[in-house]
Amino acid sequence: MNFTNPVYNSNFPDPGALRVGETWYAYGTNGPAGNVPVLTSPDLVTWTPAGDALPQVGKWATPGNTWAPEVIEGPGGTYLLYYTARSTATDRQCIGVATADQPGGPYVDGSDAPLVCQAGEGGSIDASPFTDDNGDRWLYWKNDGNAIGEPTYLYGARLTEDGRRLSGEPKRLLVNDAGWEAHVIEAPQMVRHDGKLYLFYSANAFDKEEYALGYATCEGPLGPCVKAAENPILHTSPAAAGPGHGFLVTTPAGESWLLYHAWPPSAVGSVEPGRLLWLDRVDWVDGRPVVKGPTAEEQKAPA
Repeated sequence: MNFTNPVYNSNFPDPGALRVGETWYAYGTNGPAGNVPVLTSPDLVTWTPAGDALPQVGKWATPGNTWAPEVIEGPGGTYLLYYTARSTATDRQCIGVATADQPGGPYVDGSDAPLVCQAGEGGSIDASPFTDDNGDRWLYWKNDGNAIGEPTYLYGARLTEDGRRLSGEPKRLLVNDAGWEAHVIEAPQMVRHDGKLYLFYSANAFDKEEYALGYATCEGPLGPCVKAAENPILHTSPAAAGPGHGFLVTTPAGESWLLYHAWPPSAVGSVEPGRLLWLDRVDWVDGRPVVKGPTAEEQKAPA
């Protein structure tokens, strides 16, 4: 089977993904489909809308700005959805966690307060959970410093066993100090591959063609982390503008693929069609991830 990008030809920003059984689930930033639109797929290529995973935000939040959700399996057959929403108390974007007994939801956040809310640093967004090979749970995010003209950091912290609270002090792992990153780094995802830890992230203005994706290697879940010299490893091409906010997945056959969003080059910053969903292969060359994209040509589907 072959396919051609984009794999979903409508607005679906900030994808996070999870495979349960034979089905892939993708979760995106809010839109007409709901607070957390969900797509399902049997193969990462053919995607079907599947409703709203989070019909109501937590009591601490004001609806309307629900961003960059990601889901992991929780204890006892549950699922945990980490999402960003507007804190009513602080009027900053903050991070909450909601639970469900099905991967597609509905998820419920019964908390009176957000999980992470660095209001003094501009807020907290882009939560990304990571379960290590030994079962330890970690959470990664960015402070929304660019919202107040301050630096942006990628943070990490240990989660409790149930994944619903932080169990350690947050630690700064990276800051926007490279030229290509400009005023912001965001969208972290920690991945373990062949025993090594890789922290993927995006940088620059999300609504500009300069938006791109890079990575750092980390000695442990809380660093220290060193940015790759070859960054960015995914950037604008004639076919796709401002590619980023990627999410690396591993297929049953052990292949690595990157789901990410990108603008049509003629419609950067648009509401419609907006940021479309792309999929490209990631090869590992001498311990370095190499993204084969953005690829507009027909290519072989994931195995």
